[in-house]
Amino acid sequence: MTKTFQFGLVIRGQAEADEDISRRFQETLTFIRLADKLGYNSVTKTAHYSSYPFQMLQMVPMLARFAAEAPNMRLNAGVLLLPLMSPLHVAEEFATLDVITGGKIILGVGLGYRDVEFKAFGTKRSERVPRFEANLIAIKRLWTEEKVRMKTPFFELDDASCLPKPLQKPHPPIWVGATADAAIERAAKLGDCWYGGPATELGVIDRQMELYRRALDAAGKPFPDEIPMRREVFVAKTRDEAIRLCAPFLGAKYEAYAAWRQNMPGDDRGLGQEFKDLIGDRFLIGSPDEVAEQILALNKRTGVNHLVMSTEWAGMPESLATETIDTIAREVFPKVRQAL
Repeated sequence: MTKTFQFGLVIRGQAEADEDISRRFQETLTFIRLADKLGYNSVTKTAHYSSYPFQMLQMVPMLARFAAEAPNMRLNAGVLLLPLMSPLHVAEEFATLDVITGGKIILGVGLGYRDVEFKAFGTKRSERVPRFEANLIAIKRLWTEEKVRMKTPFFELDDASCLPKPLQKPHPPIWVGATADAAIERAAKLGDCWYGGPATELGVIDRQMELYRRALDAAGKPFPDEIPMRREVFVAKTRDEAIRLCAPFLGAKYEAYAAWRQNMPGDDRGLGQEFKDLIGDRFLIGSPDEVAEQILALNKRTGVNHLVMSTEWAGMPESLATETIDTIAREVFPKVRQAL
């Protein structure tokens, strides 16, 4: 993968409970087509189940539709809650998506953390780590071997096959989403790269990047060419205006995540703070010049070269979301790419 700095967008397919979800879906397609024309490199679809108080359109069908709407963009599953899934199902669905996209699918995977999801899928949260590891090993084997025999406490592959194979060789990139230290070590061992989360404080990420480098060394693997990271990003004429405009929507998202008890590293101050305190160095918010400088600082500090940007949130008017991605493309992209 090229080391050229890439810009991606996150699409949640998420709406407030009383919104017209079909209208929001059509707006999303318009949004994706615009992003493709503006030169964004990737689009990421997020995943959760039972997402009350929000409505949420699901990942795989949305990625398949995005393939038709945005032919120039890579498509990322960001992230599939792998312990909930059957590895054969995932391998075949994402091989199909790789064919549909002409070899532009990225499989982002994570553990998940919400009891309601584990219970609904008939899995145990206490088993999520061994399930995750077994599933990921099985998927890679199904993508690269003709037939697979593999027996685990969770599934059995008895000469199972995955046809067609993905177009990308040896297989699509596997981004392992992780915020906890142990999960970052798993990312080094089992993934193609660590996919950093949107809300971890930068001081914590500094420490964890060193942890990741040591884990790669222990696994005998080189530092990846591609280092992606999710961040919440919003631009306006001034930082104060940017905070005022995004706070009602971005703040509501993190209130929900705090209620869901989203896991954060032990040395992070956590998500249950007032919005003005929560922002800290987590989010990239300000004028175009300020956000460009923040991105460059992030690149210099961590090596991140694929910024996966969340720029819209449930309830935000589509006109504001559209204006934001247009401003980023026209005023932030050139500054970052010229500096790098």
